[in-house]
Amino acid sequence: MRIHYGTKALISCLLAGLSGWATSADQPLQPIGLIGAPAGTGQFEAVAESREDLRSHTIYRPAEMPDTPLPVLIWGNGGCSDNGLSHAGFLREVASHGYYIIALGYARSEPVPRSPNAAPPRPAGPPPAASQSRGQIGGGGALPEDPTETDATVVAQMDMALAWAYAMNELTSSELQGQLDMTRIAVAGHSCGGLQTIKFSADPRVKTSMIFASGVYNVPGGMSRVKVNKFDLHALHGPTAYITGGPTDQAHPNALDDASRIKHVPVFLGWSPVGHGGTFSQPNGGDWAKVAVNWLDWQLKGDSQAGEWFLGEDCGYCSAEDWNVEFKPQG
Repeated sequence: MRIHYGTKALISCLLAGLSGWATSADQPLQPIGLIGAPAGTGQFEAVAESREDLRSHTIYRPAEMPDTPLPVLIWGNGGCSDNGLSHAGFLREVASHGYYIIALGYARSEPVPRSPNAAPPRPAGPPPAASQSRGQIGGGGALPEDPTETDATVVAQMDMALAWAYAMNELTSSELQGQLDMTRIAVAGHSCGGLQTIKFSADPRVKTSMIFASGVYNVPGGMSRVKVNKFDLHALHGPTAYITGGPTDQAHPNALDDASRIKHVPVFLGWSPVGHGGTFSQPNGGDWAKVAVNWLDWQLKGDSQAGEWFLGEDCGYCSAEDWNVEFKPQG
């Protein structure tokens, strides 16, 4: 079903809603416009962009938009951070393969890429536990005394991102009119952003989901500010991929447990021994960006060759160096 949002009234409502999201004084905002140089190894060099009409989100897109409408990816950051540049290298790389990406969070500060052999930065931990007495997973810190406090970004911003994309794709005065394929939508995220992904994946517009170094806590209530629990896994309705950093990734057990419970949709779980921070800080997002492109090309573009990385006993990641596959879709 196609939803029509092509009115100036909707844009005005979106702008009013966006103005309500708090900003952090710790990291100043980047100016409106393109951020950094075009990058990526795909067919289209990609750019990051801060827009006046979507200030609380950060865009990643081909520098020169192609004639063919692009699939859309909504991204949630590690730590549910509101820094939309926190995974910039990874997201530019994915966008360079022909995707329009809307990341939650203001365009703030871009990390400096590190070589694969460099000491990894301290990763953004999963969301804080509901109480210290339940134990802390991932160094996220205890929940503040005010139980109503929320993360810097929230699941509702994923819905807002899609509403904006629908509007801009149909508004006759928009430079994006007809540039986005709103029948091909994916959602993905890292750590706390992965929990946002699980929650938002219930949206019927979402065709596929990717969850990086994340999974629902196996305790009643989910143990997270993101209101997600194991029952939310039943709302997944499209192929789902879990990518983790292996046994040293504190979210690895949660991801394994999630995948073992998902019986109603195809699920893939693969890991490489890189820890909770993954390869996001490596140039062009490292190996995890390649996994993301392969999965999205398969799920949203019907690329059967990309699907061979995930399917069958001889799947590409089944035999790839430093990769281990725990769950995979059947052909």
